[in-house]
Formats: sequence, C-alpha cells, structure tokens
Amino acid sequence: MDYLTLLSMLLLSVSWATSSSNHENFLHCMSTNSPSNSRISGNLHTSNTSSYSYFLKSSIQNLRFSNTTTPKPLLITTPIKESEIQTAILCSRKHDLQIRVRSGGHDYEGLSYLSDEPFIIIDLVNLRSISVDLEDETAWVQAGATLGEIYYTIAEKSKIHGFPAGICPSVGVGGHFSGGGFGTMLRKYGLAADNIVDAYLIDVNGRILNRELMGEDLFWAIRGGGGASFGIIISWKIKLVHVPPTVTVFSVHKTLEHGATKLVHRWQYIADKLNEDLFIRIIIEDVGGEKTIQATFNSLFLGSTNKLISQMNKSFPELGLQAKDCTEMSWIESVLYFAGYPNGSSLDVLLDRTHQDKSFFKAKSDFVKEPISEIELEGVWKRFLEEEIVFMIMDPYGGRMSEISESEIPFPHREGNLYNIQYLVKWIDGEIRASKKHVHWIRRLYRYMSPYVSKSPRAAYLNYRDLDLGRNNKVGNTSYSQARVWGRKYFKINFKRLVQVKSNVDPENFFRNEQSIPPFPALRN
Repeated sequence: MDYLTLLSMLLLSVSWATSSSNHENFLHCMSTNSPSNSRISGNLHTSNTSSYSYFLKSSIQNLRFSNTTTPKPLLITTPIKESEIQTAILCSRKHDLQIRVRSGGHDYEGLSYLSDEPFIIIDLVNLRSISVDLEDETAWVQAGATLGEIYYTIAEKSKIHGFPAGICPSVGVGGHFSGGGFGTMLRKYGLAADNIVDAYLIDVNGRILNRELMGEDLFWAIRGGGGASFGIIISWKIKLVHVPPTVTVFSVHKTLEHGATKLVHRWQYIADKLNEDLFIRIIIEDVGGEKTIQATFNSLFLGSTNKLISQMNKSFPELGLQAKDCTEMSWIESVLYFAGYPNGSSLDVLLDRTHQDKSFFKAKSDFVKEPISEIELEGVWKRFLEEEIVFMIMDPYGGRMSEISESEIPFPHREGNLYNIQYLVKWIDGEIRASKKHVHWIRRLYRYMSPYVSKSPRAAYLNYRDLDLGRNNKVGNTSYSQARVWGRKYFKINFKRLVQVKSNVDPENFFRNEQSIPPFPALRN
C-alpha cells in the first residue's frame, strides 16, 4: 500500500470518526436542551432512519446535487415548533456544525442542502400554516409554505385578492421572498418582497424577533438580501393585492420562419412601456428535431379580452393578436395556466409540493438596459441550435418596478431595466463528462451576451443563484473583497449596507454559505 493511499484512508477514517462524534454530541445536546414536553426525536432523521433519504431527496429539484458524491448532512430536522429551531441553532453553534435551511428546495445551486463543512438541514416542511385576514388585507405565512399553498388559501377566501409572487407553485416561500420574488404581476405590484409588512426571524442567539424587535435595518435586509445570511425566517406577513374578477391570458408561438426574430426585437421597445396591467414575457427555446427557434409570447392581462385587444392593437400590432388567441378566466385559474396545468384542472393541484420536472440543469441571469439588435439575437439562436434542451426567459420590467427606489429593499434592479433574462440548459445524462459539456455551453452563451447586457456591474438576480459569479470561493473563508464581486452583481449599491447589517447581527458569520453576505473583515473570526 503506497503512502498516499494510506494517508487518504487515515483521513477518511478520521472524518468518519469526527462525523460520528459530532452526530452523537449534537443529538445529546438536542435532547438535553429541548422542552420536556417536546417529542423532538420524531422530527430528527439520521442516516440510520428510513425517513432520512426521503427528506433529503424529496425537494431537490436540480439532480446535479443528488448523487453519491454529494456531501450529506449529519441529520435532517423537520421541526413543528419554533423552539426546536432555537435548540438546533444552540447545538449547532456548540458543536461547530453548519446549518442549511430548506423550505422548498428550488435553489439553483443547492445551497439549502449542501455544504463542504459538517452540517445539518432544517427542513421547514412542517411549518407552513397560512392565515388570511381579509379585513386587514394581509396574511401570515410560515416560511415552509409553497407559493401554490398561498395562492390556494387566498382564493379560498376571496375572488378579488391575490399576491404578486412567482409562477412555479412548488417553490418554497422562505427563499423566494427573501431573494425578491417576481411573477406575472410584477409590473402592477412589484416583487413579493415589496409587499411584505412584517416577519418573524430567529437570530444567531436563538431569539425570536418581529419587525419591531429586529429593527428596520434587519427587516430591510431580509426582503431581497437573502434571509439565510442573517438568521432563520419562520414566517412572513404579506400585503394582499387586488385582482379583477376576470383576467385574460394568451400564448402566441412564433418560429423563425414566422418572424420570431423581428417580433422579439420589437418587443424590447414596448414591453416595459405597456400599461402596468399587461405583462408579456417571452420564452425562447429550440424546437427539437426541427432545427429552428420558437418564441412564445406568454401574457397575463388584468382585465377583459376586449380591453386587451384594444391595447395590443395600439401598442404591439405586429404580434397580430386576435380574440381567438385569448382566454378569460379568474386570477387563480391564471396561476394554473402559467404553471402549465391543463385547462379545467382542479385547484387542488396547487397543494402538491412535488416538482415534477426534476432534471440536471444550470442557469444564469442578466438584466438588459438597451434593445439587442436582430443580428445579435440571431447569434443567440445559432448557439441555441448547438444544444438540445435550452430556454431563455425574458421578463419585462417597467410599471411599478420603475417607481420603486433601487435602495428601498436590497433588490436593486429597478428603473432603467427593460427586462430580465434567465438562461437555462437542461440535460438527462448525469455522467460528469456530459454535465461539463452542458455547463460549458451555457458559460459560452453567457460570454457571448456580455456586450449586450448591463455593465459595471453586470447584474444578476439572487434567486437565479449562480456560483460561477464567485467561483473558487470557499464556505467560511470568503473574503470581503471576493464577496464584492458577486455581491455587487446581485445587490449593486445595496451590498455595502447588507454587509453592515450582517456585521451587526451575526459578526462571527455563523449563518454562511458560498454566497452569503459576509461581515466586515475586522469583525470576522
């Protein structure tokens, strides 16, 4: 046996012994510090229990992070009481374990269930109650709820209220709200985070703080700055918004042969200037087997078909929208429509927390301030035809998004942005070589787009997390200067204030991951 092999075996055995010791010490700490009437053992799942694998894999959406080489948590806890979270924080600090908090598992880089340090997962699946107050037009939502559960519960109470959050129903509230959160009503009402009026957070010392107790700086930070950097958010108070009894939707498909390029080019000049009741996004994809590109103009209008056609004839006649292309429905039915459910589906599907479209994927994002020319768009199409399953989703801004100051909350991408782009490549073969090939492709596309998108910084959206923006950073030793690279892309001028908040509330940087907000260097360990 050579020296390197022996050394590797020794290191592995030390790691196993350390892991086992940490595990036993943590369990003892949890049982010792839990309230006497708490049945906490039933909410702890170790590798020796059948429930461990289920909870580990149940909400992982990106299969890149569901393999045998992926680091695994020492245990998973699924608390039913806030006191269990407080105890988990206490014991994790005492035994030098990291915490990952998961509410839905949609984070693109798996930061809610991965770490290269010994860690546990706090899965908030059992903390998902929703209480709607129509008189006050608010709702309290626990962080483990999904968007679908929120929409369903609001619709149960009212036909004229909704909430401006994301399109995918199985997305967890905790991460979505704390990163900003936008959907089909962003031009009318802004982001989900713009409509949060209170929250409860457990800080590094185990204290439960509401808006008054945490103070306005921390309350500002968790609405778009990523809650996982500052504590564990257990519930949000949201302000409901008004929706009309009837809305109108349409999806118009155009291939290159039917003028897609000219229509996409024209859309860039008008999409952010339309009436704020009208949202038209574009989904670009390659059409498998046909060697062409399809652009789908996918829209929600908060009103009737007649009013929509009138507006489209004035603002975007080139699309040639007709009444037969449109469907009138209730707002809650439009939620099903954008989620891809067939017409007539039961609203109960919104309560399904399982995301059916699990795949291997890599995503990136951009913000666009000037229209991209037809020739430059054709360069995108050329690159799309090199791949198999690729998407480019273009979400229009303007309206309410341009009226809110870029420092109102940490999410800074406001006036001056025409639209946001999400790039997405998916694949089926999980073999390492295949994964590298597809990731390399999207990185090349991202480089190609560099001249045509925002600059100084080249902005990105936190909820489309992209570790490429801070590659080579390690958990726990990311320097302030390194963090500024991705911090300015996500938060622009707000990054410095986020660092100040972090330095005040978690100076030892207990709540951390590869792209968490760092404290100022002088206040670090």
